[in-house]
This record gives sequence, C-alpha cells and structure tokens, in this order.
Amino acid sequence: MKLIKGLAIPVLILLLWLYVSIQGFFNSYLLPSPVTIAGTMGQLIENGLLLKHIGISLYRVLLGFSLTFLLAFPLAVLLGMNQKWNDYFDPVLDFIRHVPPLACVPLLILWFGIGEPPKIAIIMLATFFPVFLNTLNGVLGCDKKLLEVGQVFEFTAVDRFRRIILPSALPSVILGMRLGLGYSWRSLIGAELIAASSGIGYMIIDAEQISRPDIIFVGILTIGLFGYCIDYGFLKLTDYLMPWEDRQVDYGRG
Repeated sequence: MKLIKGLAIPVLILLLWLYVSIQGFFNSYLLPSPVTIAGTMGQLIENGLLLKHIGISLYRVLLGFSLTFLLAFPLAVLLGMNQKWNDYFDPVLDFIRHVPPLACVPLLILWFGIGEPPKIAIIMLATFFPVFLNTLNGVLGCDKKLLEVGQVFEFTAVDRFRRIILPSALPSVILGMRLGLGYSWRSLIGAELIAASSGIGYMIIDAEQISRPDIIFVGILTIGLFGYCIDYGFLKLTDYLMPWEDRQVDYGRG
C-alpha cells in the first residue's frame, strides 16, 4: 500500500505529461514526450554510453564522498570531544562554509589541471559540511548523564567514544551521510563542467550543446533515480543499525 501511494503522484505526472504531448500543447522539441525519452534511454543503454557515463559519475561521487567522510567525521568527533579547540577552528570553517564550491573552480584548475582531482575536490567541498555539522551536532548532543556514568566507570576516551558517544551520535551521522550524498549528486554537474569528457554531467552539458533535450531528460532522470536508490539504501541501513530509532511520529488524523 505504501508503494502504491508513493507511485501515485509520479504516475499522475507521467499521464498528464503524456496527454499534453499527444495533444501538442507544447513544442515537442522543448518538451519531448515520455515515449521519446524512453526510446532515447533505450538507445543509450543499448550502445553502452549511458552505462559508461553512470559508472564514471558513480565512481567520482563515491570517491569524493568517501574522502569527505574520512576527513569530516574524525574532525567533528575531535572538536566535539575537545570543545576548547573550537575557537581555533570555527572562524576558518565558517569562512569556508560560506564560499560556494563552484567559486573555487578556476583556482582548482590552476592547482590541479583539468583531470580528475578538481572534480573530486568540488564534490568534497559540497559534501563536507553536511557530514561535519551533523556529526558534530550528534557528538555535542550526547546525554551528559551517560558521560558521567562513563566517568564513574573510569572509561578511557576511546571507551567513551565507542560505548557512549558513537551510539548516541549515530542518527546524526547517518543523516549527515544521507545529506552529503545528496549534495554529491547535486555538485556532480558542476564538477563535470571542468573540461570533462565523460559522466552524467558531461552528457547533459553535451546534450545542451547539440540541442538534444531528450538526452538532458535522460540524464536528469538518471541522477534522480540513483540518488533515490542511495537514499533508500541509507534508510534500510538506519533500520538495521538502529532498530530502536523512531524516525517519524504519528500525530493521528486530527
């Protein structure tokens, strides 16, 4: 029943889109019909281009996000457990947080050239703060009474983190990872604008240059589908790691 409800609005939009296309209310060049887009997607899959672009973009997203997590997670834990250091790091982090990643593109090209490093760097800049801030919030939000119990049992810093802080912060960490992966896909287009010759972002930009809106729609739908699948995977991971955690509240019918 939940799946049917979730598909209701997309199916209605698809039917309305199909009806508008058949009736010719809009220029078919500017708004291709769902049938045309499905045919284009089939051709791109058949000739292997779509799978090639998906594989390269997925590699960039996962690599950029993994590097981000390896940097943001320990830094957030370190600052959360040693708050006296925040005065040193806060001004720098706040400054970087307000700089749009795309504003760094020219500098990244000068530093790293036009290969893979600038693209990975853009994804890292876009995903760092969702992971960092949510993890930091989870660490700082740990119940002080539990920490006092840890002191009574003479827990070391490692034991406090492993037995108290990490389980308490885990919901915020996973939320930050979900948001970070979402921003990874959003920044993908900007990352692949940097002299790319492959990837979903490149495919969309190339389609715009050759006036192929059907390919643009295929790229957009592909990014949305993969983003949804990854987010769904994180929800299942949350259920597995934290079966006790209630994500929603039922307020009744009112």
